[in-house]
Amino acid sequence: MFQNHPDQGKYFVTIFCRYALIVYTLVSHSVRSPVQAEYLFSQTWRHIFYEMRGLNLRESQDIQGEATLQNWLINITAICINRADLPPVESIQYSLKAAPSPLWCYVGQALDQLDPLLRLAVVMAQTFHWSETRIAAYLQAEGEAISPNEVKDVLKQGYEQLQKNLPEDIRRIYWDEPLINSEQNGKSEVLQS
Repeated sequence: MFQNHPDQGKYFVTIFCRYALIVYTLVSHSVRSPVQAEYLFSQTWRHIFYEMRGLNLRESQDIQGEATLQNWLINITAICINRADLPPVESIQYSLKAAPSPLWCYVGQALDQLDPLLRLAVVMAQTFHWSETRIAAYLQAEGEAISPNEVKDVLKQGYEQLQKNLPEDIRRIYWDEPLINSEQNGKSEVLQS
């Protein structure tokens, strides 16, 4: 269902809820720090999110001829663990509590769909907590003719487009309100990850 309905997040969230404990157990036993475990856990789910789009279990049977989603997830998790190049604990800014893996995946996908200027402004405002004036100064240094008031409009447009790019059910599951109001209730942390 996930592959047939990419505009609905509930199918990926369901898969996540069902198999997260297995993935987390494998990941947490492979690293020393809980912070790195959370980071690798979410990186693994992000990898799963993109790989599942083209997954065909009928074509990828294991040695015993069984192709199950659980076996595939365990294999992908092992690949992610073996290839992991984790940053030091002190440089990891990710919080699983602030941004559950499915939400992180869908916010990343929604950001990827934004026009470059909108994406850059939103990331600067949310991740680095830059003011409109600082964003305008940076963009002006890069050759953009833009004022702080125009940056405010760009941010408004970026937040609106980001909200539009997120599947409606993801917004309901994780926020139960529009993204535009997120700064007032502390949910802006998702973009900081």
